[in-house]
Parts: sequence; structure tokens; C-alpha cells
Amino acid sequence: MRVRGRHRSCLITSLMLACLANIGCLGGYHAPDAQTFVAPPAVIPSELSKISLPPYVVEPPDILLIEVYTLPQTKGQPATVLSPQPIGGQHLIRPDGTVNLGIWGSLPVSGLTTDQIRDNVRKHIFNQMKTLPFIKEKGTEVDDPDKLFVVVDVIAYNSKAYYIITDGAGYGEQIYRFPSQGYETVIDALSNINGIPLVGSRNNIWVARRTPYAGQPDQILPVDYVALTQQGVTTTNYQILPGDRIYVKAEKIFAVDGFLQKFLTPVERVLGVTLLGSSTYNSITNRTLNTNNASR
Repeated sequence: MRVRGRHRSCLITSLMLACLANIGCLGGYHAPDAQTFVAPPAVIPSELSKISLPPYVVEPPDILLIEVYTLPQTKGQPATVLSPQPIGGQHLIRPDGTVNLGIWGSLPVSGLTTDQIRDNVRKHIFNQMKTLPFIKEKGTEVDDPDKLFVVVDVIAYNSKAYYIITDGAGYGEQIYRFPSQGYETVIDALSNINGIPLVGSRNNIWVARRTPYAGQPDQILPVDYVALTQQGVTTTNYQILPGDRIYVKAEKIFAVDGFLQKFLTPVERVLGVTLLGSSTYNSITNRTLNTNNASR
């Protein structure tokens, strides 16, 4: 039994040493030097040097505010709503890229800015006034599209987002999606998940800026979390752009611990079953021997 116990201890020790030898594989991010491009800090927009994003292009499932009025025929009179069905309120962009305007039909808006949508709504309503028969009989009709007053705005920015990915130290990854508002920085983004996770590393956080296809240089922006939070240095507090991925790597020690647990748990179960079977067998055998000895 002592020999078996020694072999068992040696086996477990060898497995642990093999796992510890792979600590480097569980370490931080290693970007390939030839494929990684990091722009100079002065070029990358950050907390104190933000940029204005280009005009917002709507896509499903953004929500638009659309209102249409007719300008008064007489100066000084209030504008009036359309009849027989007014156009006003929230309009969800459907998966096919259109919005439903009720009896006025559907209008494609995906891929357009609010100014472009405003012009298209004005033209669409004017054409519907000229073609729909019930509009000529009982509805509002104008002789010039410029007499239609159209309001278009985005009230829910749902189509553009950024992502926070946290390493679970060997137990998978958590992905969080947040709508992009255009002003967020790294610290704003991390505040949405109450900071870095308990197993997260303060020294292994970066922003991965998306590229159109494989083969282009990756743009990896390392984040100095300690300088950002404890010293107020804004150099790496980058402005988050739509599509950015903020990755929080786990601490090496937690990654090793998770790897050991996943690797050794099946071994422990097998050894536990073996020991249980051996103990049961010995108990039954000893009880049988005692019974035989007592009967004699």
C-alpha cells in the first residue's frame, strides 16, 4: 500500500509540475509583431482629445422619431397634421431596413442619415398624396413638397455598439454589449460592468479596434489601468468607437488555478472512486474473515 501511495503522489506531483511548466502559455496577450500596428498616442482620440463622429447612419433596430406637418397656407397660422392618418411618434427600423408609416406605406431608411431620411419622407408623402385615391377625396393634399414640414431624429441608437470581453480564468469568457453613444472612453466602458472582474488583471487590458478583413494590420491599444485610475493619466483612456472590443485578461495565477482545477478534478474523481471501491472491498473481505473466524 505504501508503494502504491508513493506512485500516486509522484503521479500527482508530475501532473502539477507539467501544468506549472505551461504558465507561459496562460499568460498575457502576445500580439504578433509583424501584424500589429499601434498608432502614436497623439493620433488616437482619448479623453482630452476626442473627435466628433461622422453623421450617424441608421440601421435596424434603431428607433426613429418621425413627425410630418403641413405648413400653413396663411402666414401666422399653426401647422396642421396630416389626414386621414397623422404621422408622428416612434418608428422602429424593421429588419428589411424600412419604417412603416401606416396608410402612407413603407419607406426604406437603412444606410441613410437623418437629413437624407427627412428629404425622402417629404418626397414619399408628396408622391403618396398624388397617387392614393382616398387622399385626394378625404386627405391632406399639398401642391408643393416644400409645404410639408418633416422632423426626423434618432431616439434609440441600437445598431452601433462596442463590446467588453472578460476572461474567466479558464472558465470561458463573458461578452457584454453596450450601445455606442459617441462619447465613451475606456473608463466609461469599464464602469458599465463595475470595473474589472475579481480575476481580471490590471496589467492586461487592451482595446482591439476592428479591421475589415484578415491580413490587415491589427490595431491593439494597450490600456495602462493603474495610471488611468490611480494617477489620472488620460493617455490610454481612449475614446471608444463603434465596434471596438475591450478585452480584460485574467491574472496568470487565476488562469493557472483554473487550468489545474479542470485538469485535476477528473483525476481526483477517478482516484476517489478507486479508493472507495478499494475500501469497500477491504471492508467486505475483513468482515467475511471475521465471521468465518467467529464461526470456528
